[in-house]
Parts: sequence; C-alpha cells; structure tokens
Amino acid sequence: HGIHPNRITLSASNGDEVVATIAVGLDSMAGLFVDKLYGEDVDRIRALDRRICEFTKLAIEASIRSKPILAALFHIAYIHARRINRCTDLVVEVNPRHVAFYERMLGFTVWGAEKIDPRVGAPAVLLKLDLLFAEKQIEEMGGRLELAATRRSLYPYFFAANEESGIERRLRSAT
Repeated sequence: HGIHPNRITLSASNGDEVVATIAVGLDSMAGLFVDKLYGEDVDRIRALDRRICEFTKLAIEASIRSKPILAALFHIAYIHARRINRCTDLVVEVNPRHVAFYERMLGFTVWGAEKIDPRVGAPAVLLKLDLLFAEKQIEEMGGRLELAATRRSLYPYFFAANEESGIERRLRSAT
C-alpha cells in the first residue's frame, strides 16, 4: 500500500474499537483513485482549474449505522479537504443504489455514467459535490438537530460553527 502524502484516513472509535473510517485524497501529480475508472470525467473538473479531492474507503460498523456518525465523519473529512487544503470539489465513486441518498442528503450530482468497477466487480457511479454548496449548508444547518425532522438532509447532523473551528484547530496541529 505504501505511504501517500496526499491521502489521510480518518477513523471514529468507540473505546478501543474503530467503528467507522473514511479516507480523504487530495489531487496531485499522482492523481486520484477515481481516475482509474473516471479519469476523463475528473479531467473535466481539472480543466476548470478547480482543486479536487476524493473521499474513499467509507466504512461504518453495521451495528452502529447512524446519521450522526456518518455526518461526523463527512464533516471532519470536509474540514480537512475544504478548510485546511482549500479544495473546491469533492468526488466519490458509489454503488448506483446509493446515488439517491448522496443527492438528497448531501447535494451531490452525478458526474460520471454508471460503469463496472473491475477492482470490485460491481457497478459504480461518479458523483461530484461543490464544496461551496456544502459550506453554505453547514453554515445554515450544522448543529441544528431540530431541522433533521423537517429537512431531508444530513447537514443538521454536522457540527455547529464553534465545534467546527475547534476540530479544524486540532486537525491542523495533528498534521
């Protein structure tokens, strides 16, 4: 696997047990994992002179699948990508059955057609999220759990602004 200076894996734990992980990859000369299947689609974003990142290896322990855990992982990964590394666009490769969730709950759009990913032998779709949109959603809804009852969105489960600032400080001091 080796060391990738443009990739960080974040994990959530319950005591000593890791219960969720997500990897954040920053675009570089080495490219992104999604380039293997969606290189031309990602190049369309690069041509706009945007700073691209990808989230990969999202895994959550089946027994604790929850919106707050998923939102916390995404928000911390977002802080690393947007706040610390100034990325403008996020791409993810997902199974087609998850597309509607990402669109509705986070605001992703389909950016690459369904293809079979030979690495896993399963279909995949490339999604893109403008991180300025995410930033506005977090500002509006982050930390406001009462909105979760009326909005079909994951953003109310994100951290409030003061919590986000503290997380950013800790991430900056850890790197």
